Amino acid sequence: MKFSESWLREWVNPAISTNELCEQLSMAGLEVDGIEPVAGEFSGVVVGEVIECGQHPDADKLQVTKVNVGSDELLDIVCGAPNCRSGLKVAVAIVGAVLPGNFKIKKAKLRGQPSHGMLCSFSELGMGEDHSGILELPVDAPVGQDIKDYLQLNDSIIEIDLTPNRADCLGIKGIAREVGVLNQTDVFEEAPAKNVVESQSKRGIRLENVSACPRYLGRIIENVDMSKQSPLWLQEKLRRSGIRSIDPVVDVTNFVLLELGHPMHAFDNDKLDGDIVVRAAKKEEKLVLLDGNEVTLNEFTLLIADESKALAMAGIFGGEYSGVSAETTNIFLESAFFNPDEILGKARAYGLHTDASHRYERGVDPALQMHAMERATQLLLDIVGGHAGPVTVAEDKDQLPVRNHITLRPQRLTQVLGMNIASERVTDMLQRLGMTVDDSEGGWTVKAPSYRFDIAIEEDLIEEVARIFGYNNIENVKPLARLSMSNKKEGQISLNRMKKLLCDKGAFEAITYSFVDPKKQALLFPNAETLTLPHPISSDMSVMRVSLLPGLLDALSYNQKRQQANLRLFESGLTFKADANAENGVLQTPHIALVMSGNTHNEHWDIPNRKLDFFDIKGIAENLLSLQSGACNLEFEASQHDVFHPGQCANIVLNGKVIGVIGAIHPKFAKPLGLNGQVFAFELQTEHVSGRKIPEAAVISKFPAIRRDLALVVSDQVKTGKLLNSIEKIGISNLVDINLFDMYTGEGISEGEKSLALSIWLQSVDKTLEDQEIQDSVDKVVRHLRDNFSAALRD
Repeated sequence: MKFSESWLREWVNPAISTNELCEQLSMAGLEVDGIEPVAGEFSGVVVGEVIECGQHPDADKLQVTKVNVGSDELLDIVCGAPNCRSGLKVAVAIVGAVLPGNFKIKKAKLRGQPSHGMLCSFSELGMGEDHSGILELPVDAPVGQDIKDYLQLNDSIIEIDLTPNRADCLGIKGIAREVGVLNQTDVFEEAPAKNVVESQSKRGIRLENVSACPRYLGRIIENVDMSKQSPLWLQEKLRRSGIRSIDPVVDVTNFVLLELGHPMHAFDNDKLDGDIVVRAAKKEEKLVLLDGNEVTLNEFTLLIADESKALAMAGIFGGEYSGVSAETTNIFLESAFFNPDEILGKARAYGLHTDASHRYERGVDPALQMHAMERATQLLLDIVGGHAGPVTVAEDKDQLPVRNHITLRPQRLTQVLGMNIASERVTDMLQRLGMTVDDSEGGWTVKAPSYRFDIAIEEDLIEEVARIFGYNNIENVKPLARLSMSNKKEGQISLNRMKKLLCDKGAFEAITYSFVDPKKQALLFPNAETLTLPHPISSDMSVMRVSLLPGLLDALSYNQKRQQANLRLFESGLTFKADANAENGVLQTPHIALVMSGNTHNEHWDIPNRKLDFFDIKGIAENLLSLQSGACNLEFEASQHDVFHPGQCANIVLNGKVIGVIGAIHPKFAKPLGLNGQVFAFELQTEHVSGRKIPEAAVISKFPAIRRDLALVVSDQVKTGKLLNSIEKIGISNLVDINLFDMYTGEGISEGEKSLALSIWLQSVDKTLEDQEIQDSVDKVVRHLRDNFSAALRD
């Protein structure tokens, strides 16, 4: 919003400079975007009066004038403006004057006639783009006075950028109120005008949509003279606010818009038929707007209409047919409150954005309609004359916004701001902002004014106090931090620790949606019962995932298609399954999963390279599970799953419970999922791997450890891991370690058998083991393996 500094200072005039004023506004949340002078840089221009004006003898488009500028002699000036005439008060650049652009005025001759100055237009003084004629001043303008002083051109245009919640500052009145509060200065405001009713003409008003328009005021003003021009002071206030003067009626409604922040509209009363009706648009109803464009109205659009036709889009744009023109003699003036929710977004739906819609979308003061009506009536009667009729009011007070009482607690104010502000100062700030304030033991009970749509909760009031007090004035206080014991248990493995381990293994974390493509999920998990979203974002994101793999495989495929060959991606998150016994009928289980494809390393001249295989991903899974520090009994059991390749799939079994699955993705999914090459994956239930064994202090033996190697022949159907685990359970007290260091099949070994070479380590914390004790332990291992696995010592 643009406004003139001098206009603002008519309302409130603190003893601060322009820069200080702008700094105050910016720090109060009304960010100043720019400051510019109201006119160009010039000197030597005064008020003059055209005494004589005649045709130039040698030029059809020039006139020869004699101009009084208050000096001893009249000045001869040649002028080419079509509006130059005798008796006109004008702006005269005398000899020696310097106009914008460093244009100096000198004595000259134009087509043989002397010219000792120049009659100036708006554009020549840097006051706009209008160069159609010379600037016409009021008849009472004092001859000889400097034009800068007369027009108050030592002024600045200030442009502020308001946030959507500060609609109350979309008028000079609201900005002045803010400046008054910031400087603890009273704001001058004229009492609302009380215009004499000289006509009994009025028009009925019907509100068919009271929720959208709970209050509508109308008044007929008869016998207006549209030949009159808006006074220069009004044109200047509009110009300095970025609005072009059109005609007196439009100028007055624009002036009220800028002064009070309240949009208004005027209709040609003689073009209206019957009552004014505020209603929703009918299907396919059309309206020609003031700019000449015809729009087809949507049914959600609120209209101002009469008994036979649409007149305007409520709060947005007027219609051409009922608009005020030069032939208008009677006008119907409207002043209404429209619900912001009903106007919001409606203008953009038609590709429009108007000053009225900008304000109505953000909220107009619902108590301002009568004031705006009387102010506009007063100005119109002063400028175009006429006789005002009574104000017709149609309203439903129950539909008007109501401001609730809010409690502001001193301790909460101090806690948020970090400092104490005197109670009297807080009360004064809130009252100057127009709020009703009642002091009580518990703090302040505050009721926001009708124009503050953004004040609803205690934090809003705290923000107001901080804003007015000044953010720069809030003391810098060091924060107080108190150390507290962590609630995390020592035996718990955090999810971040698991992620860090996977990152150390060269994997990258992916984050995918919890809702997936139903076709892809059904392909991977044909027997899974899925949860379908009632209102999905799109058809390919319409079911909740039962596994992390669909999202990860999609991400893998996406990256492969972008020339990424060696990929390792992991994700942690919830899976969702229907379960009548779970909360809200949905069982949510935390999982962690890894997918990988490509080679073990990027191509390198000195690093052997090969394709990833099952044992690479199995090693990563074992590393992840090793975080449990030996607190578990881990096994990989061969199994079959729809997702994985037969023969390269295993259940991950922890302490006898299946907690996940690992394997190679089945080749049949390569084409439908867009996968390239062999892909390996595992998925674990996070809750089963989040606990670990807490290390316990133990005596370190000072006696030597004894190693005995055994070479055994067993059936190749025997699972080596199961054989090794069984040795730990046979009760050898001095057994400290078992290691498989060789496995052999081939020459010297019968078909269907394999040779296993084991090392057994024995050690005591009390003494050096004797040969017989060692041999007894070894014999016990051999007997156990012979009895349970049909193992025999290899010759």
